[in-house]
Amino acid sequence: MDLRIDRRSVERCRDLAGAIVAPVEAFIAAHSTVSVERAVLRLLGVDGITPQEVPLPNAILDAVPPHERARGVALPFAKALAETGLEPAALGTEIALGRCALEEYASTPEAAARGALARFVDRALGRIAARRDERAAWLADFPQLPPPLLYVIVASGNIYEDRVAAVAAAQAGAQVIAVIRSTGQSLLDFVPFGPTTEGFGGTYATQANFAIMRAALDEASEKLGRYVMLTNYASGLCMPEIAVMAAFERLDMLLNDSMYGILFRDINMKRTFVDQHFSRMLNAYAGIIINTGEDNYLTTADAVEQAPAVLASQFINEEFAHRAGLPDDQIGLGDAYEIDPDREDGFLYQVAQAQLAREIFPDAPLKYMPPTKHMTGDIFKGHLIDAMFNLTSVMTGQNIHLCGMPTEAIHTPFLGDRALSLENARYIMSTARHFGDEIALRPGGIIERRAHDVLASCEALLERVAAMGLMAAIEAALFADVSRAPEGGRGFDGVFERAANYWNPFEERRLGPGRPG
Repeated sequence: MDLRIDRRSVERCRDLAGAIVAPVEAFIAAHSTVSVERAVLRLLGVDGITPQEVPLPNAILDAVPPHERARGVALPFAKALAETGLEPAALGTEIALGRCALEEYASTPEAAARGALARFVDRALGRIAARRDERAAWLADFPQLPPPLLYVIVASGNIYEDRVAAVAAAQAGAQVIAVIRSTGQSLLDFVPFGPTTEGFGGTYATQANFAIMRAALDEASEKLGRYVMLTNYASGLCMPEIAVMAAFERLDMLLNDSMYGILFRDINMKRTFVDQHFSRMLNAYAGIIINTGEDNYLTTADAVEQAPAVLASQFINEEFAHRAGLPDDQIGLGDAYEIDPDREDGFLYQVAQAQLAREIFPDAPLKYMPPTKHMTGDIFKGHLIDAMFNLTSVMTGQNIHLCGMPTEAIHTPFLGDRALSLENARYIMSTARHFGDEIALRPGGIIERRAHDVLASCEALLERVAAMGLMAAIEAALFADVSRAPEGGRGFDGVFERAANYWNPFEERRLGPGRPG
């Protein structure tokens, strides 16, 4: 299929995205956040909790006076390492328990501090690189089935129950397992510690939970003869920290959008922009595919009207990702099959949007989300709508396919619901595998005209955003009909301006795809 889109318009949209992102990147370069600094501590090996169950990275950073955070936590921590000779984990415990304080070592020469920290920076990068190499070895020995990769969610609140459900889904044909986060975790300014067995609407994202699920899926992969991928959510107030944990535990994908938390969780935009940049640097180095959240636009506003905003967001997400070092093959741009099923020719509109994304972002592993907004509880109609979604996905060459459930909008899916969903997807993606290669779109037809209209409207929207500035455009509700203020929302008090002598040793190494530093 070929939409015969205006390539000059596509280039213009990318130029506009660059102009939109550039001033935000200038802001990012001049600021840090408490979550970025806690991620630095985690990378160095600081983990665990205090007797009061405060995560050690939080306890240590909280012990640094706000006016001193401007230089970053790495240098004062490195000075203490140089003087005490302790490992980072042990030093973190001593500080958290009040047995030593970072200010005691303020006079330590900076050169000595940097030297003391260097091996721990190397160790962290080596640990992540080893996990990236493990993934490559798994995929070489246990190759996956061809895309679209069938992706399903497990989310009971209990990681051990999730483990059982995940293995059952993999046995039924799932190629990607997502453990959806407990409701509200994105609003917590700390990461829970250890395995968890209670959660509402999902399971807490913790490093222990990541390790439990990774081990279970590795065992299933060996038995099935194909690698089963694992994904979670690097969004919210702890985006950089979750990226660290995911890199250490060999997750394969992370939901990691540049604007999702701003629009849909009311997290401060300045906090989010800084956090997403550092988390994406880590994802690039770890070989983790990000999933962006444009599907959410279509659940808060009309899918037909929001189509240009979805495409505009994809261009902006791509630009932010490139500036963080992510290559195209790690940028899983999002979309969703959310047009009202009662709309005449809605399927043609869906094909137009999906094919448009495929042609504009040919090397991106696009993530296609299922219908949810218009699911009514009629499981038979819902299963049919999911089948049309499956057909759109395979005929337009989507890469990551979140399977729709026949019981969507009724209850959390049972094992049998997932099995039916996967059976539906497997059937259609086999029987229509090369359908898109066998058909040509009618010049000037509904699909082509729709795609051209969306692209033209996207270009006009990006021009408005570029003229206003991204932060002002978000405040003006140009995306998803949601307005957020630049200094509003959660987490703004965790953003601070960098001092002239600010130091982040991982940023200094300029992490990027596959680079050892």
